[in-house]
Amino acid sequence: MLKKQSEQIKELTDKEIVISLYMTQLLIFVFSCILSLFLFNSYNEFKVMWDLSSVKVIYYGVSVAAIVIVIDYVLMKVLPVHLLDDGGVNDKIFKNRSIPHIVILTGIIAISEEFLFRGVIQTNYGIWIASIIFALLHFRYVTKWVLFTLVISISFLLGIVYELTDSLYTTILAHFIIDLVFAIQIRLKFIKGVRNNNE
Repeated sequence: MLKKQSEQIKELTDKEIVISLYMTQLLIFVFSCILSLFLFNSYNEFKVMWDLSSVKVIYYGVSVAAIVIVIDYVLMKVLPVHLLDDGGVNDKIFKNRSIPHIVILTGIIAISEEFLFRGVIQTNYGIWIASIIFALLHFRYVTKWVLFTLVISISFLLGIVYELTDSLYTTILAHFIIDLVFAIQIRLKFIKGVRNNNE
């Protein structure tokens, strides 16, 4: 089934991929809003997680992103390629996007996913539940133990940072930087490949 889903994604056109991604993020955001109505006792309780009054937001957000990016870079250097292969799904999503479009996409993904997983689920059910559900949402990684471990670890790390700063903006910033760097890397690798083929 997991292999089938990866193959189905590869068969989608570029336009279908983009529409599917935007629709998925919209559904996550709407679902988060609906859950918030039921799980938060008051608007003030909901508002607390959107605190942007501390410099810690930038410090922790950038630091966590840098740690994840360095660890991922080291893993790419020391592990065999097949252990980090997601079946080409991320390549399919990002290789044909312009850099401004990548910025918009990764921003939307960071906001909607952090709102759901850290803001709604972790705030109400705890870090473990949020991290496990976050990892399961990325179910194409379930059969890839390195990627699955990495996703759970990143989610748990984001959860700890959320607990330390009490601000959703910290994890949104970290998530955004991580996805942005990896997506731009995919785009630049694709452009380089096209140039090499044309020479």
